[in-house]
Amino acid sequence: MKKLVWLFFVLISSLLLNACGILQASPSSTATVTVAPTLTATPDPCAAANLSASVKKVNDLQREFDDASQLASNLSRDQLPDSIASLQRIRRASEDLEVPSCLDTLKTYQLDHMNTVIQTLLAFVGGADQKSLTDGIARARQEHDQYTLEMARLLGITVTPAAVATNTPSK
Repeated sequence: MKKLVWLFFVLISSLLLNACGILQASPSSTATVTVAPTLTATPDPCAAANLSASVKKVNDLQREFDDASQLASNLSRDQLPDSIASLQRIRRASEDLEVPSCLDTLKTYQLDHMNTVIQTLLAFVGGADQKSLTDGIARARQEHDQYTLEMARLLGITVTPAAVATNTPSK
């Protein structure tokens, strides 16, 4: 009877120790280990609650570019090369910025605008004719408007046109 109890004790101990992973498998045995997946709380950058923060990263570069291009528009032809280099640096930062797929269109409009502004300023430095410059400026404004409308759409903002003052003489 003692042998039976002892054998039972050894069997139960073996099972418990094996279940706890203390016993090592022999080289000829195989073991399967299952690891539960780790869940991470990575927020969806395109979710309504997070979209504003995602757009801000893109728009911060746009604001920097707008400030630099406003400065460049007030410089003489011979002062523009350094300013153009600054605009190109900002554009490269925008190109390198990784955005979620919901911001692809916004980024495309942004880069189109930046490229047009830079190309127009380079044309000005190179002595382009007035019509080419006027067309470039008009195209850059249109692209900036597209960018602004896309940003408003993403953020759920209603855009209303600004009132235009007219020079109508009073009677």
